[in-house]
Amino acid sequence: MVIAGTICTSPKWPFEQRLLEISTGLRRIMGEHAPEFAAVEEVFHSANAKTALKLAHVRGVALLAIAEAGLKLAEYSPLEVKVSVVGYGRAEKCQVQMMVQSLLHLPEPIRSEDAADALAVAICHATHEAASRLLA
Repeated sequence: MVIAGTICTSPKWPFEQRLLEISTGLRRIMGEHAPEFAAVEEVFHSANAKTALKLAHVRGVALLAIAEAGLKLAEYSPLEVKVSVVGYGRAEKCQVQMMVQSLLHLPEPIRSEDAADALAVAICHATHEAASRLLA
């Protein structure tokens, strides 16, 4: 693990300002760390359509920043991520956090569920990439 965290915005800000903050933060992080790949979670179904739509907007901003940076992109379903990290596709958030801690040999769990989820996607991608190289 090189870095983990969240890009925080204020719920008081207009939505477009929050998207801009996320975009700016992603570009800054990609510029500082020059990753070779980007991995994101696919859109999931949510009982709350309004929340799912907002998350889709944020995902679109992330995909645009990734494309602008010229990174290779991999996408994984929430099920794929959980199976890859926990071994069970219906794992709870706390189980994902605990396995991320264990797999990365961290002294304590990542406090932010969002950061733990992002690390889980990265672990899933690393696992898939390693398997692809072995098969090639």
